[in-house]
Amino acid sequence: MSLTTPNQIRTLQRKLYAKAKQEPAFRFYALYDKVSRADMLSHAYDLVRSNRGAPGIDGVTFAAIEAGIGKDAYMAELQVELEQKTYRAEGVRRVWIPKPDGSERPLGIPTIRDRIVQMALKLVVEPIFEADFCEHSYGFRPKRSAHDAVKAVTDGLFQGKTQVIDADLSKYFDTIPHAKLMAVVAERVADGGVLALIQQWLKAPVIEEDEQGKRRPSGGKGNRKGTPQGGVISPLLANLYLHLLDRIWERHDLERRLGARLVRYADDAVILCRGDSKPAMAVLETVLERLELTLNRDKTHVVDAREQAFNFLGFSIQWAHSRRTGKGYPHVEPSKRAEQRIKARIKELTARRRTPVPMPQMLKEVNQVLRGWSGYFHYGNCTKVFGRVRWFTEERVRTQLRRRHQVRTRTRGYERFSYAHLHSVLGLFKLPHTAGWKSAHASA
Repeated sequence: MSLTTPNQIRTLQRKLYAKAKQEPAFRFYALYDKVSRADMLSHAYDLVRSNRGAPGIDGVTFAAIEAGIGKDAYMAELQVELEQKTYRAEGVRRVWIPKPDGSERPLGIPTIRDRIVQMALKLVVEPIFEADFCEHSYGFRPKRSAHDAVKAVTDGLFQGKTQVIDADLSKYFDTIPHAKLMAVVAERVADGGVLALIQQWLKAPVIEEDEQGKRRPSGGKGNRKGTPQGGVISPLLANLYLHLLDRIWERHDLERRLGARLVRYADDAVILCRGDSKPAMAVLETVLERLELTLNRDKTHVVDAREQAFNFLGFSIQWAHSRRTGKGYPHVEPSKRAEQRIKARIKELTARRRTPVPMPQMLKEVNQVLRGWSGYFHYGNCTKVFGRVRWFTEERVRTQLRRRHQVRTRTRGYERFSYAHLHSVLGLFKLPHTAGWKSAHASA
């Protein structure tokens, strides 16, 4: 299945982006018919399917759709509902995701049907809003990544902006006021059909099942705040609302006036200040108050990066000095929490209770986790952390092998299940070595 955007859709997106860029005050009034196009819905179906998400409250899966009436018939029915405006959003299934601090984060899972329509709408309206978004915004945007945001932070440190406001918004996704959010959307979109779709998704009831399987709905038409994390359209809407903060920072030239660089990735934001951080903090608090958002005082800190590290997007960042040259540089490595989480996951996958699992299957699961983790964290000064995670993983796998083959001593385990055996024979994934590590050890 090809996920390359079809030429017809790509052409439409380029035209919408160009129009929005050329006319910042233009309000788009003919978009709904594009959302309901057969090619748009078909591509949206493929994109949602590729995400491999869980089923919604109706329990319908892609496998059930394709084994039943089939994709074409399913999409034809959905297109008719949209064209006749009989489409109605269904409830959102709520699940709870554990967080590293022991608390839980709510995740809302719309039905496949609703996710397809949300994706189709996103394909249409995202280019319009993308034309407006500011340079210092990185989250949930095409051709932008968390690494780009981290690079912007390190650039700020290089410029001497070492007083860092590490801001944390309290329950951001749950507290976005619908009325103000829709006002922001309406600045660019005048199509009533599109606005009505977004309203439906914002007002959809959130349904949670208790241990007895009884469903408990909340929210619904009376709901005035929040957009559930997990919906296809939610990240775009959440990004769009905080664009108001970005816009104020840019239009008032606050980076120059206050010596303060804002770097934002969705609701994760840092402000790097050259001197006193109080003026920048005052502006941040004022804007958030107007947006009816709240700073989490317990998790918002002001840090001197020359003395203390701060965490951003899973990385620990601090201004450090080279032991070899003495020159200052921004040291970026996976945070302690990121390291603890990957070790906990590896420990879980290689636990004693999983000894009956065939070794190839266990290694496949370990490799999948390691590849995903290293794909994100293989950045900056990650050598030491990667070394610790690599050693930890090898020890856990070696312990499993000793247990399975009844090798009693650790020394014998190292002889029989050497580094080369683990990686070359059994196929354990090798965490990458950085260029610096290779150079340092080239003559060793």
